[in-house]
Amino acid sequence: MPKVQAERLREIGRALLVANGVPEDEAATVARHCVAANLAGHDSHGIIQIPGYIDRMKAGHIVPGAAFTIVQESPTTTVVDGNWGFGYVINERAMQLTIEKARTSNIAAASVFRQGHVGRLASYPLMAAAAGMIGMAWADSGRSPKSVAPFGGREARLGTNPWAIAVPSDLEGPLFIDMATSAVAVGKVKLAQARGQQIPLGWVVDSEGQLTTDPAKLQPGGALLPLGGPGEGYKGYGLAVIGEILCGILTGLGFGVEPSGRHNDGCFMLAIKVDAFRPLLEFRQQVTDLAGYLKATPPSTGSSGVLYPGEIEHRQEIERAREGIEIEAATWKKLQGLAEAGSLGAQLGFGAA
Repeated sequence: MPKVQAERLREIGRALLVANGVPEDEAATVARHCVAANLAGHDSHGIIQIPGYIDRMKAGHIVPGAAFTIVQESPTTTVVDGNWGFGYVINERAMQLTIEKARTSNIAAASVFRQGHVGRLASYPLMAAAAGMIGMAWADSGRSPKSVAPFGGREARLGTNPWAIAVPSDLEGPLFIDMATSAVAVGKVKLAQARGQQIPLGWVVDSEGQLTTDPAKLQPGGALLPLGGPGEGYKGYGLAVIGEILCGILTGLGFGVEPSGRHNDGCFMLAIKVDAFRPLLEFRQQVTDLAGYLKATPPSTGSSGVLYPGEIEHRQEIERAREGIEIEAATWKKLQGLAEAGSLGAQLGFGAA
């Protein structure tokens, strides 16, 4: 697999989106978030998504330049209609508005509906953490096609419904969690398929309800298992149902599947001003101390030691920013094809990584 520098990947993503009718500022935002996911090691939400976003635009399922409509608001809450815009664009703006409201009111929340794929969910809580706040985001697939079976079932009825929280600290890298309530994100299964790799047993059941290591068995007719897998999946199932309520029902999207098959992420976001509870500097230091206390735990047999939540992404980001980001051949070929179709092949330097 070729290794590509982050700056070049951002330019490839931006240029391909602009060539397909996306405004410059939106294209830059989407490319920046996608490559940030690659840098953090979450390749399933990285540049691999750009060809799919372009396909959705051509089908009319993503609307570049869509309006950001505030349907209802108060000093502490906002309900946003994304009008089928890019999830990264709509959600970034919604979280920024939520942070601004929390600066005045200490706590603020927003719900967002009718938008495209929201991408790497940690992107939004990390904005709040950088502003000295505790940030949270929860997302579901609204009435989009489903991929996760309820615990005890074999047919997909839920989205992966991810949940992310980030907190301010004095650590070198941010402390946060970003997790699907399914055993794994759909994108990681697709990534394994693109790379010709098997998946761990316990991620997917095929159309007959049998556990499989073949990523191709997810579609058609298969399903992801909830977090916890065959034995403890009731935990992930419960979290997914709450996510469905906060992001599907509270936003007004509802549940089930929209007949058009249009991707329609719902999102619920929260920002909590730390200074409303205790001095921010003290809080940041104690979070840092907590991370140090956890990392000082003697390692278990075969372990390389304890990391704080988010540390592995920080390490990946440092390494990939220096060494480049590995891009699987199938994705590179798609990007090259899009560049050549838009007469951008020479400009973007395809043919050599």
